[in-house]
Amino acid sequence: MSGRTLHSRLFVGTGKYATAELMREALAASGCEVVTVAVRRERLYNEQGKSLLDSLDLDRLVVLPNTAGCFSAEDAVRVARLGRDLLEQLGNRGADWVKLEVLGDKKTLLPDPVGTIEATRELVADGFKVLAYTSDDPIAAVRIKEAGAACVMPAGSPIGSGQGVLNRANISLCIELLREGDATFPVVVDAGVGAASDVSVAMELGADAVLLNTAIAHAKDPVLMAHAMRHACLAGRQGFSAGRIPRKRYATASSPWEGSVAAIPGE
Repeated sequence: MSGRTLHSRLFVGTGKYATAELMREALAASGCEVVTVAVRRERLYNEQGKSLLDSLDLDRLVVLPNTAGCFSAEDAVRVARLGRDLLEQLGNRGADWVKLEVLGDKKTLLPDPVGTIEATRELVADGFKVLAYTSDDPIAAVRIKEAGAACVMPAGSPIGSGQGVLNRANISLCIELLREGDATFPVVVDAGVGAASDVSVAMELGADAVLLNTAIAHAKDPVLMAHAMRHACLAGRQGFSAGRIPRKRYATASSPWEGSVAAIPGE
């Protein structure tokens, strides 16, 4: 993705954990290589002078700064630049990446497609590799790609809702349209994951990766859930690569009818 080879298709957030130690254990159990961190305009460090980044293995992990909490393109661009400055000082590989979020309202946290396109254009012109969060609207996803995004991240369902992939048809269309004439364009399903099966569904639809946070951080046992997400991601990808059988309206017998010892209705 964006010139980098990643070895895990699971991107994991770093928010909402009860302790930094629990976060480290969960991230390790997930096998993730990319972690996303919200960049705030203030309080990059806590009262003890420590940053969240102090708890991450920055030699192993690629930090994907995100613009969570931004409701305008202007704010998102400003926050993205703050994240880049911070990561450049740390020499992290994610310094020129940004997970762009321009939200439409506080209740739904659904993305504002107009603001997302506007911010994408400005950030791309400023040298960023933009991984853009969007809705599951296929046309909006294509417009964001046309604005220069390096990756489009359609939502399975609203952030933190745990509803899974609500509209499989639209996610499939997003993937199909984004890859027309560009077979390797990366698509990451982001948001809404509640269970490991949601990750498998997204991967079976053909997504390159899944990004999630709350489903692990707020699980009863975050480390065990991280293990489950890791294996679900692998299973979903293998299932996609293997190719599922077509859906049919009627049954198909597993054994041939020839040689049956019982009478067959209609024959």
